[in-house]
Amino acid sequence: MIRIALAVFLMLLPTAALAHVGVGDTIGFVQGFSHPISGVDHVLTMVAVGLFAAHLGGRALWLVPLTFVSVMASAGVPGMTGIELPFVEVGIGLSVVVLGLAIAFQLNPPTIAAMALVGFFAIFHGHAHGAEMPQSVSDLAYGVGFVCATVLLHAAGIGLGLLIGYVGQTYSRRIVQVSGGAMALAGVAILAGIM
Repeated sequence: MIRIALAVFLMLLPTAALAHVGVGDTIGFVQGFSHPISGVDHVLTMVAVGLFAAHLGGRALWLVPLTFVSVMASAGVPGMTGIELPFVEVGIGLSVVVLGLAIAFQLNPPTIAAMALVGFFAIFHGHAHGAEMPQSVSDLAYGVGFVCATVLLHAAGIGLGLLIGYVGQTYSRRIVQVSGGAMALAGVAILAGIM
């Protein structure tokens, strides 16, 4: 838990430096930060990654979210430069469904498989973040913003998952199943264009 808190703290350090560089950087950071938290699809996926990591425990607790953030940041660059990626919205919607089901069924894949799964979906989220970057803002500030928001959403999911674990085996299992099922249904609604 101390390592996670330290990682979150270190991830937030660049934002403090950017906050005073200039108006464009500050605006870019704010717009980047607000992008992941302004869409229910992004919020659900990123919290689900944290819940999934908390469920898996051990090294997956930090490797799974770190994989998502790393791949997402890398995939944001082609999005920023205008390179097209097919099926971005479908990939984002499917990420909510698949991760919701993984949580609901309390799947226990090996850590490397969980990393591959979240990494695959991070490609779509990262590309969407990059492609929707306003032209008037700093690429770096915007990228740092969406990375920081993602880290905080992952941390919220991990915290929620650990908190649910303290409720007790019987209740925590049901809470997790209902939460994952609700996420999966929300993903179906996103794919259907209802949400």
